[in-house]
Amino acid sequence: MATQITTDATANAPEVKIRSFRIGFVGALGVLLAILLGGIVSQLGTVLLYVALALFLALGLDPVVSWLQRRSLPRWAAILIVFVGVIGIFVGLIATIVPIIVEQTKIIVENWDEIRDNVLNSDFVAWLNALGGGDHAIDDAIASAGDWLADPANLGALGGGILAVGVGIAGGFTGATIVLILTLYFLASLDSMKRYSTKFVPASSRGKYREVTEEITGSVGRYVIGQFSLGAVNGLLSLIYLTIIGAPAPILLAFIAFLLSLVPLVGTLTGAVIISLVCLAASPATALAAIIYYLIYMQVEAYVLSPRIMNRAVAVPGALVVIAAVAGGTLGGVLGALVAIPVAASLIIIVEKVIFPRQDAH
Repeated sequence: MATQITTDATANAPEVKIRSFRIGFVGALGVLLAILLGGIVSQLGTVLLYVALALFLALGLDPVVSWLQRRSLPRWAAILIVFVGVIGIFVGLIATIVPIIVEQTKIIVENWDEIRDNVLNSDFVAWLNALGGGDHAIDDAIASAGDWLADPANLGALGGGILAVGVGIAGGFTGATIVLILTLYFLASLDSMKRYSTKFVPASSRGKYREVTEEITGSVGRYVIGQFSLGAVNGLLSLIYLTIIGAPAPILLAFIAFLLSLVPLVGTLTGAVIISLVCLAASPATALAAIIYYLIYMQVEAYVLSPRIMNRAVAVPGALVVIAAVAGGTLGGVLGALVAIPVAASLIIIVEKVIFPRQDAH
């Protein structure tokens, strides 16, 4: 009897039709849509990087604007003062650096034969010749370079490379202009952006959301100011020391030291290597003096300056700093490395302020 009831129930059950074609077609459309979105994000990678950098700079300048506001200035006036100051500093640096580059290039072109003879007759080249197993290894290398340049096909390739560099420089100026405009916009509307983002959070959680947001933005701002301060210290000390030892174009080299110091972890080391190689053009003794100075400075920066300047900026463990910087540099180059550490700090704040309390409440 039970078997008969079961059979009747099965017979009366509605027939389920599996439309495999429709499922496959919808799935294929989903895959194509995902590929399309991925391609769009890839094409907009540069734009997204500009937006992230502009927001990063706006958060870094916001503490200065807030400080001016506490001095009874309206926000628009504080933003104008800060922005004009930043643009004035960079325009002044560029106006100082560009004539030096032009002058040094002119000197190199006019005195190339003398510079070549001085380099070939130096003790350093003699040491390199000994390592190469002959007395004319460097001469042979220079002769080979001359033969390579004499080939019209190679000159065409070199001209194309120079053209590509020129296009890259023009693109860099365009990108810098876009970043400056976005930074000004974000700086002016930062408070309204925070208030608007709060509306996406349930009312019961908005207080905690504001607290976490303020802590994240404050941490990023302190990081930007701290990194800029480290770069300024390195640039100023480099200018003084390189002038004393008679390095070529000390203002230009100090500017390089400042810029590369903004890159976490490897920036100071990279700048030291470049500056030491340039100092080699003056004399091996000058290069040796630069190497000794930067070896000492990097120790002072790592154990004295950086802990004192950055102790309130970003509380990120050393291992995560390395991982974040490497990952950011891989994904976004130098700009990615700059943004990666405050992003890691923001994630740590979210974990400590949101995730851990929720876990402890259960």
